[in-house]
Amino acid sequence: MHIGILTGGGDCPGMNAVIRAVTLALTSKQGTRVTGIRRGFLGLLTREVLPLKRETVAGLLAEGGTILGTHNRCDPFHYFAAGGADVSGLAMACVAELGLDAMVAIGGDGTMAIAHRFAVLGLPVVGVPKTIDNDLPLTDRTFGFDSAVAVVCEALDRLGTTARSHSRVMIAETMGRYAGWIALEGGMAGGADVILVPELPFSVDVVAAHCRQREQRGLATVVAIAEGAYAQGGALTVQATLADRPDPLLLGGVGHWLQQQLQPLVTSEVRTTLLGHVQRGGSPTAYDRVLATRFGWHAAQLLRAGQTGRMVALQGEDCVSVPLSEVVGRSRTVPVDHALLQAACGIGVSLGIAVPLGTGRAT
Repeated sequence: MHIGILTGGGDCPGMNAVIRAVTLALTSKQGTRVTGIRRGFLGLLTREVLPLKRETVAGLLAEGGTILGTHNRCDPFHYFAAGGADVSGLAMACVAELGLDAMVAIGGDGTMAIAHRFAVLGLPVVGVPKTIDNDLPLTDRTFGFDSAVAVVCEALDRLGTTARSHSRVMIAETMGRYAGWIALEGGMAGGADVILVPELPFSVDVVAAHCRQREQRGLATVVAIAEGAYAQGGALTVQATLADRPDPLLLGGVGHWLQQQLQPLVTSEVRTTLLGHVQRGGSPTAYDRVLATRFGWHAAQLLRAGQTGRMVALQGEDCVSVPLSEVVGRSRTVPVDHALLQAACGIGVSLGIAVPLGTGRAT
């Protein structure tokens, strides 16, 4: 059996741990070969490969990023470098040349969508969910999320000491385009006083009122805001539109926008920190190392059992698999009645809405 592995989309702590686990699990039996495809699906077009052996993956468990490299702008079914043409046939030809029996695709929603299309063409594929946003459906957790939350938590701890020292309003903008999981869990772990997520359009006046109430009590305010959050009646804060991306909208800057809106409404000085890519870089947390290892091992078992066209998932405490067809085109966002939102409101965290959750209709 000859298995290919590729990593797609943005880099993420734990990708190397999955590569390691798949390789170790598969090569534990004689007759199985593992080949890494460099730079995601682009490597299938450029024929860039890396043979993976037990010694190749030694020491990868704690290493961030991906030794295979990644590329988040290559969809062989709509290849921008070829004018948007479907060049999937070239990719399938590479699969045949390499003699691959199946593929493990490690990535987020875009990678899973492409993997599903290859499965339809007849390539046996197993997907492994990777995204710091934790927004893939049918899995309770994606690896990389816990590592990102840990970074946000530490950043808020640090910003909080400055906020209290200078009696400031400190805003931290996190990643999270359409799902607010990072801002929500990172904000709660880091003791944020205001948490703003894309799922609940916020009111600047409500946020300002919360800041003023804290000022009157001699307290600073720490705000965690997801990059995809937006004000009621407003729109996403878009830096640029890039046609060659799966999602052409490049978001960012809502933290600075909120700073400009808040400053005239409060007495305290307002400052903003854009956390950016530090959230997806670096070594994975212990939780993500374990989860990524479990995902990789489970992917190997699916391949051995011939159960392809599926994605590994965590449901409760169990690793299971779900059809790729049921993952594609869906997203896992924060439900407006989620227990974490209720808990945040219960301890006095403002969500920037006029009516606290659980007491009536949010406005």
